[in-house]
Amino acid sequence: MSTPDVPTTPLTNSNGALPHDSPVDTPPLFDTSLFRSYLVSLLPPVLGALPEEFVNLFDEEFDERVTRFAAEGGGVIYVVKTKDEAEEDAPPTYSYHLTSQLTYSPASITSLALIKRGPTLDPVTPLATQLHILNLFGGEETPYESLHAVVSCGVKPWFDAFVGARGGGKDGDSKMGIPMTKKKFAELELSLLHLQQNVEIPETHLIIHPVIQRAVEQAQASGVRPNISNIPPKLLNESSFLNTLHGHVNLWIKAIQAVTKLTRDVSSGTASQEINFWLSLERALEGIESQLRSDEVNMVMECLRNAKRYLATVSFMTDTGLKSSTDLVHKYNQLMKDFPLNELLSATDLEKIQESLVLIFGHINRKLKLSPYPIRRALPLVEAISRDFNDQLLRVLTSHRLSYTPYETFDRLLGQTMNIFRTWDDLIKEFTNVAREVMRKRGEKFVPIKVIAAHAKLQERTRYLRDWRKQHEQLAVMTGPTKGLGSMTKEVGGMDMEEEVKEAYEVVKRIDVLDVSVEGTEIWVAAENAYNERVARVENQIIARLRDRLGTARNANEMFRVFSKFNALFVRPKIRGAIQEYQTQLIDSVKEDIKRLHDKFKTQYRFSEAYHMSQMRDLPPIAGAIIWARQIERQLLTYMKRVEDVLGKGWELYAEGQKLQSESTAFRKKLETRPVYDAWLHDINRRDMGVNGRLFEIVRLRGGGFQLAVNFDPQIITLFKEVRNLLWLNFQVPHATTNMAKDAKRVYPHAVSLMETVRTYGQTLELVENNMGIEWLVAEYRNEAQRNGMNIRWDYFVNQYDTARYVTSADGRENRHIQFVREFASVVSVLQDKTNNVIDLYRNILRAVEDLATCTYTSEAFSELLGKIQAAIDRLNLEGYANLEHWVAELDKRIEGILLQRLGYIIQVWCSEFDRTDDSDARRDPLPLRDITNKRRAGKGGKEERVIEGNMTVKPIVHEIRIQNQVIFLDPPIEYARATWIKQLHDWLGIICRLKRIQSSRYEIGLQMQGIQVSETTYTSLLTRFSDETLERPFSLIELKVQQLKDYGDSLAHWQQLLTEIKKARSTFDTSETQRSFGVCIVDYEQVQARVNAKYDAWQRDILSRFGVKLGNAIKEMHASIQKARTELEHHSIEGLVGGARRF
Repeated sequence: MSTPDVPTTPLTNSNGALPHDSPVDTPPLFDTSLFRSYLVSLLPPVLGALPEEFVNLFDEEFDERVTRFAAEGGGVIYVVKTKDEAEEDAPPTYSYHLTSQLTYSPASITSLALIKRGPTLDPVTPLATQLHILNLFGGEETPYESLHAVVSCGVKPWFDAFVGARGGGKDGDSKMGIPMTKKKFAELELSLLHLQQNVEIPETHLIIHPVIQRAVEQAQASGVRPNISNIPPKLLNESSFLNTLHGHVNLWIKAIQAVTKLTRDVSSGTASQEINFWLSLERALEGIESQLRSDEVNMVMECLRNAKRYLATVSFMTDTGLKSSTDLVHKYNQLMKDFPLNELLSATDLEKIQESLVLIFGHINRKLKLSPYPIRRALPLVEAISRDFNDQLLRVLTSHRLSYTPYETFDRLLGQTMNIFRTWDDLIKEFTNVAREVMRKRGEKFVPIKVIAAHAKLQERTRYLRDWRKQHEQLAVMTGPTKGLGSMTKEVGGMDMEEEVKEAYEVVKRIDVLDVSVEGTEIWVAAENAYNERVARVENQIIARLRDRLGTARNANEMFRVFSKFNALFVRPKIRGAIQEYQTQLIDSVKEDIKRLHDKFKTQYRFSEAYHMSQMRDLPPIAGAIIWARQIERQLLTYMKRVEDVLGKGWELYAEGQKLQSESTAFRKKLETRPVYDAWLHDINRRDMGVNGRLFEIVRLRGGGFQLAVNFDPQIITLFKEVRNLLWLNFQVPHATTNMAKDAKRVYPHAVSLMETVRTYGQTLELVENNMGIEWLVAEYRNEAQRNGMNIRWDYFVNQYDTARYVTSADGRENRHIQFVREFASVVSVLQDKTNNVIDLYRNILRAVEDLATCTYTSEAFSELLGKIQAAIDRLNLEGYANLEHWVAELDKRIEGILLQRLGYIIQVWCSEFDRTDDSDARRDPLPLRDITNKRRAGKGGKEERVIEGNMTVKPIVHEIRIQNQVIFLDPPIEYARATWIKQLHDWLGIICRLKRIQSSRYEIGLQMQGIQVSETTYTSLLTRFSDETLERPFSLIELKVQQLKDYGDSLAHWQQLLTEIKKARSTFDTSETQRSFGVCIVDYEQVQARVNAKYDAWQRDILSRFGVKLGNAIKEMHASIQKARTELEHHSIEGLVGGARRF
């Protein structure tokens, strides 16, 4: 215990004196003997040294070094054990020295570090409690293994034990700092492990005998090539010398084999270690080869061969394995040379990392096909590259402090990161394919091609972190002042939602979000749980307000508006679950809309209402189909937007959304309009379309024949309409197609006019063909339409259109082609009008002509019909139709034919009527033979014939046989009957024969002035046109009837019959009765009975007298005929009778 009046003295010093002149505050000096005795006790067991071996440790500088170490400022002092150089066979010796500056050399065996725990050493306190002792091994091996052992087995476990014992009493911030330190320890441990596994290539120095060395130096100094002549001859045969050389060669083999057999575990360490190993190995082998080519080695080999020690020289190269190892390393280095790994390790941003990956795998895939580098080593190499890639990516991302960056920057960085991960996956797939192909070609033993990526956890963390930050940002936006949720819910729940969300995020900002180690994951989970606890209260407030709004919505549209406003929050499971019942209802509504859209598309454009509407609005088919498909696509996108409004962004990630998204994507592929446009463009390019050639063309019809057509492809018209609409639809139409469409647009009005004119022309000609008989009348107009135009070409229109817009011509010659189009349209229009007019007149004429064959057989009926025909002909003549005279002549022939048939038929009817035998025959049909002109009216022909011709009767003529002056005569005579019948026949024939013929020249003034009758005016000449005996038959019937009357008075049979009838009739009057009773009436014929009988008797005598005369005449005629026949028969010979039959 000290007092203020007692001077302060050091406890001890080097000589034990108490210096009275020293300052009061001078610290006591450390006694070096204590440290000496401590080392003497410590070093033998720790360093394995004998006391006499480290005597040189305590030299004259020992005290000074120890004093500096013990004083403040010197923190550590080292005891270094080194191996002394000695002969090979001599036992090893070691030396020890004390130093404060540590250096490394291969001769260092062990270094013992004595580290102070305090600033100075206290001579009173035992040194064992003041010093840390650390043994650092050296020697041939690298120190990495011992350092790794110190960290992994000493420092790190001690720290973990301390944290584990006291971790429970620390607050949260302390706990978050301790894992960071653990992470650094782990990184250090891993780094030392990598360094330990980084195989060092030992330097090989071949031992050269001093005699050989001097001989080579002498030869080089003399400027001659070294050889064994430079060695004393007695040494060349000396066994000890040769044995030494042989031993040196064996050492060479061992040293070279140590290099050639060197290898490393590629699965440990980094990719750069593997690359540097093979490059360093190649340099070491090249160094060995250069030493083996030296003059010293060649002289040693010559000496051994001279002494016939071939055992050492012959198998030298084979034993070393140098050649094969050099070849293998050289081939491996085809892959390792120019390996772009530094591009990855030196990358400072994400773009360069991505570019470096492409370069690295491009190099590997290309060189792996050339180099025999084994696939079993390539797979771990790629995994090592993955570790480097993971470290570099972490270094770049950490430098951005992701938690503090704005959301746009954060999302961009992580988007780039995910893109880099996708690039890695694509490159790995390509590498896998190359590795399989190379392994198959080399025939190597099968190895599963599987690369375990070291960045898998980082990839998962970045993906999760990106989604998490996105959800947080959506929540922050929705609770911000612009959305109105913050103030609204503050009133409801008394909570500032915006501030609550910010405070929740502050918990996450303070941690390393990219730490994927076990400790880092624990930190992240704890922070996320703290964040979720704060956010859950905000979500509850939002859910309450949303359900309130959805519950008060009156219809689906109001619900859609609510969902569209807050859909950014629906990715949060809690909010989504709370409003799921409303989502299901609205999603079903959207599904029904999409289903109707499918049904609309399946009906196809050509069968839809839009197709007909497009035609009304002059939309061509391709553009119409594209517009129709785009309308459906817009409706589909609208429905998909409704789905997003209901389910929120990222809706396609849910089960319900995935199905809708897949269906929508498939449907949109079907709605893709580009293939329609490409097919149309291919078809246009395939066709030889253009506005050129002649204006008209003659086309062959399928059924035979030809037709006039406009030489203008209708597709050209469609083309310029398609181009116009496709340009409106933002399609890039090729320049050539656009020019073609422009040419088509220029001539489109003229082409449409010509096509319409030609169509009218064709229809008019078809009308002319369908109405045979009018072609002569319209021939002049038809010739007028065909006069010009066949030599005009479309090129005139295309070129002339441009010049006509800017150049005005006085005489209008530039417009003659356009003028032709107008004149052609006018001429065809006249042709159409004239044709339609003449068809109407011709139909009236034909109807009247047909009525001639069926009208009643009266002069009035025939005259009326012929009057109608003549009126139509006069109209044709007045309107100036050509070839009217010839056409009327043909028509007159046709009328003649009909009237001739009517005449023939009326003659037959007259003959039939004339030839009737009694009154009962008047009821039968006039003639069973039908008129051939009435075959078209077969359905009612019979009745019409009776109506037409049934009123024609031949009036019977009554001839009375009178007795006057006792002379029986016929009154009127038979000649009167002949004249009457002929007159009746002429009256019937005159109904037709007296008709006026049709004329074509009633409006021709020239012919009237000349007064020339070009033809007869009636049809009387028809009677001369009967080729058979039609006209002769009625006259023959009249003569036959007259003859029958004559024959009736001269027939003996009739006279005999008459006499018999008179006799019978006489019996009627020859009776005794004088009266006849009829009941209430009695007829008395007594007064006339006698006179009638007398009259009968007189008639009977007169008729009998006449009969006798006629009978006598008949007998005389018969006798004369028999007499004549007998006379002729007697003049013929018997031979003549036999030769043939004779008529009598």
